Amino acid sequence: MKSMTKNTSLCLFTAVLTAASAQAADALPATVSGWHATSLAQAIGYMLMFSLIGITTAILGYRLFDKCTPGDLHKEIIENKNIAAAMIGGAVILGVCIIVAAAMMG
Repeated sequence: MKSMTKNTSLCLFTAVLTAASAQAADALPATVSGWHATSLAQAIGYMLMFSLIGITTAILGYRLFDKCTPGDLHKEIIENKNIAAAMIGGAVILGVCIIVAAAMMG
């Protein structure tokens, strides 16, 4: 019961943090310039930076989903070879990646 309350608190905190960051993004001035690279080296640097941020965010999103749901999703996938659990895990990672890609596009 104690871990359930802890997971619920974590999920609520994440929801509040997400809502606050969305409001902060809306408050940015419209004069902020884009992320357009002016050279090949700058484009490669942006690609590496965004890929690192995207992969890290996808992993954190999967782990957060695993913490907010009952049971151990990773154990179900690896040890029990549960295909349905693997599909849910993949859907969570794809969903987070779509959100990250949309955020990077602007």
